[in-house]
Parts: sequence; C-alpha cells; structure tokens
Amino acid sequence: MKKIQVLFHDAGGGHRNAVVALQTVISQQNRGWKVELVQFQELTDRLDVLRKLTGIRIQEQYNTLLRNGWTLGATQLLRVLQATIWIFHKPLVNLLAQYFRRNDGDLLVSVIPHFNREIAEAWELAHPGKPFATLITDIADFPPHFWIEQAANQYVICGSEKAVEQGRAIGKDAAHIFQTSGMILRPDFYLPENLDPVALREQLGLRPDVATGMLLFGGFGSKVMMKIVEKLEAAKLPLQLIVICGRNEKLAEAFRARKWNLGLHVLGFTKEVHRLMRGADFLIGKPGPGSVAEAMMRKLPVILECNAWTLPQERYNTEWVKEKKVGIVLENFGEIVGGVKQMLEPRALEEFRHNVERLENRAVFEVPEIFAKLLGETPRPD
Repeated sequence: MKKIQVLFHDAGGGHRNAVVALQTVISQQNRGWKVELVQFQELTDRLDVLRKLTGIRIQEQYNTLLRNGWTLGATQLLRVLQATIWIFHKPLVNLLAQYFRRNDGDLLVSVIPHFNREIAEAWELAHPGKPFATLITDIADFPPHFWIEQAANQYVICGSEKAVEQGRAIGKDAAHIFQTSGMILRPDFYLPENLDPVALREQLGLRPDVATGMLLFGGFGSKVMMKIVEKLEAAKLPLQLIVICGRNEKLAEAFRARKWNLGLHVLGFTKEVHRLMRGADFLIGKPGPGSVAEAMMRKLPVILECNAWTLPQERYNTEWVKEKKVGIVLENFGEIVGGVKQMLEPRALEEFRHNVERLENRAVFEVPEIFAKLLGETPRPD
C-alpha cells in the first residue's frame, strides 16, 4: 500500500477542508493508498516563535485576525512572518527532515503556504527523488515565497490559469505544473440535488417569491455582516437573507436578539452550506477561494469587496470574478445597497447566471489522478 502524507494547518478553514475532501474521494475511489493527514502546527510547535512570545499559536493568531476584521496591514505582517521563517530556516529543515526520516512515505503533499521552501528541502534530504507536491488552495499565488518556490523538487497543482503562469514565471517547467479546473470542494457539492429552492425557502421560514441572498464570511463569520444587514433593511429592498455566522455564536445571537423587518434565517456553524445555497439567488461574502468556488458550484453570482483590509492573497480572487463576469466587486460594503440593486436587475442577474453556468469545477476528482501520475501509476480511464 502506497502512503501519501499531507501537511495542513487550521489557519482559516480552507486547508483542512481541502485535505478532508481529498481523503474522502480517494477512499471512495478505492485507490489502495494510505492517506495520512499531518497537522503542521503540531509538528513545528517548538519552533513557533509567536507562541513563545504570546502563548498563542500562529494559526490561532491568524484566526483571531479574521474573526475581528483586523486585516489592515496584513501584507506587512505576512512579510514579517516570512522573514522570521527564513531566520529559522535551518532549524525548521532539520526538524522536518527528522520527522520525515521517522515517517516514510511515497508522496508528500503540502496544502499550506509560507513553508514550502523548508518542506521541499527537508523532504529531499530525507527521501531523495521521492515526489513532493504543493496543492495551492488559493486561486493564485501571492509571490514571493507564498506557495510556489524555486525548489527543483517541488511540483505545483494550480487551480487557475493565473497560478500556472506564476509557476512558469518562477522557472517551473511543464512537467512540474499541473492545472485543475478549480478549487478543491467537498464531495457534498457534487451530489445530485433535487431539492426545490422554493420548498427550501419555505422550510427556512422565508417567502418563496422574494429574491434571496446568502451572507457567508467563512467559518468564523465577520462583524461586517451586521452592518450589511442593517444597510439592506434601511433601504427596504425586496429582499430576504440566509445569514451564516459560522463559529461566531456571539454574532448569531446578536442577529437573533433583534427584530428585523427584513426576512432573515440565521444559522451558526453548519455543514449544510451546499444544501442551503439552493435557496439563494446570489452570495454576499469575503473573497475567500473556498466561498467563491462553492458559490460557483451552486451557480450563485457573488458580491464581494476589495480594499486595503482584504487579505493580500485573496485580492486576485476579486480580479478573477471580474474577469469571468460572475459577480460584482465593491470598494467596500458601505456600497452594498447599490451592489444588491445592480445584482437584482433582471438582465444583469441573467448574465451573471449565464457566466456562472459556463464554469465547471472537477478539481477534487482531478487531483487524485495527479497523485497517481506522481506515484508512477497508470491513470484510470474516465
């Protein structure tokens, strides 16, 4: 049985979601591989400088920033983090190489940014010639030293034409670049869905005949969601909303404690996003790659914002939305009323929907075939 080790962490939710989705699909396909998920933060805890200083792990600090919207200046913080990683480059490589020597495998996969230079060097020291691949869980890279490195032994798996171009620009040849048709999504999003959107709205206590938006700001929600709903209610638009607050129960309770004239269905964390999206006409959210990809899969145009507070690695996502003409990008959510009015224009909504319909994302089924190729196995027939 061949063994694939997958390095991930819990900064945000997209990295874990991607590896769990892949593990599920590989199991369903009876590939005969052992897929071992390795929490990178736990592996490198004793070299976590921020934890030594503050008592809080890097991934926990990142999630706190997201939860509170403290993302202004994120580019500078990111470069400080990368400089710190470089200072600890040799100790990190030695630590990782020791782990890889104790834990052999046939293929190493990274779904985390920032550390791929160290991971590539350590894997080559421990297991020369064995393949190492970085699965990019953003629509594009944010160079330098975010996802794609000059390491000769690094293969990159890209979900967009832009990421492929970035791989070529850094010197990767065609043999070291694989392109998928999009971002990794949970297999749930591919299940046949016969649920009538009208019936779903009625189940949620919403009106079947009113335009419905979904508010989704990742697994930790965002305080800006309250401001968005307040503005939309004040505008008295013919609209109702499905509001998903994620693990931010305080925010969910604040929504439930108020009396709204605007029709709302409020949820906390849920694994039913794929089903709930069937009841919406469009999505309002942050430009995270997972949220955008999920909306595209459920044929929902999006309303996003992009400004100095937007995480630098997510800014290209808004460019992608504009290039594909699948949604509206606002300078900030203070303009949300105008954005929703534009979205609800019948001709505009029809065009957005048409463009979304043209997209097809099969990445979660394509990546196992890439793994098979890296393992030297014969591709399976379609």
